[in-house]
Amino acid sequence: MNSFIIVVPTYNNFHTIQDVVNDILSYDYKVIVVDDGSSTELTKILKESPNLTIVRHKSNMGKGQAIISGAKKARELGFTHIVTMDGDGQHLASQVNKLISACSNDEIIIGSRNFDISNVPNSSKFGRWFSNFWASWDTGYEIKDSLSGFRLYPLSIIELPIKTSRFDWEMEVIVRHADAGKPIKEVEIECFYPTSEDRVSHFRKFWDTAAIVWVHVQILPIKWVKYIFNLFRFKKS
Repeated sequence: MNSFIIVVPTYNNFHTIQDVVNDILSYDYKVIVVDDGSSTELTKILKESPNLTIVRHKSNMGKGQAIISGAKKARELGFTHIVTMDGDGQHLASQVNKLISACSNDEIIIGSRNFDISNVPNSSKFGRWFSNFWASWDTGYEIKDSLSGFRLYPLSIIELPIKTSRFDWEMEVIVRHADAGKPIKEVEIECFYPTSEDRVSHFRKFWDTAAIVWVHVQILPIKWVKYIFNLFRFKKS
């Protein structure tokens, strides 16, 4: 049977992380918080709970590596899947069951956010469209929110040949997962999108966007080779 635990990768989200953990625990989920080298150790901040496990990186290693560390701890604890939520309070534990209910086996399920709400800057909407176009091209699935960090992962992601470790990891993992012949689903979710004054993000618009684009640039030649090969094989048959 599948079993699920929440993983929260976080870096210096001191004002929101306790509320995020409290929200998760209020729904009786177990949670792993991965402290990705925060300037103050979260073991000194978070209230202890039997359903809370804290994993700490001594230095900041990136969101992707934090998720992998959480996935490895989840496997050690005997779970089969993780659900990732950000530490900034945008994701809601009330929506976790939507992802779990949609899970049948070895698939990635993305929580697709509603961007037709206030407080969402136009730059974010364009970045989402641009990322979705390439994510859909590279995976073969129609993906509407490729930048969402609210996801359900099977622990088989640990074995994927992923080279990235930061925000670009979230793009590469869905591409590698699809290349392995495994499905991707999306489920519509609600989320909280704070105002620009209250928003705390470590996403660097230029450099992290460039890193995501680079993921696609590296994969594109392989996609074309496969396409031409399959086209030639089809004509030959």
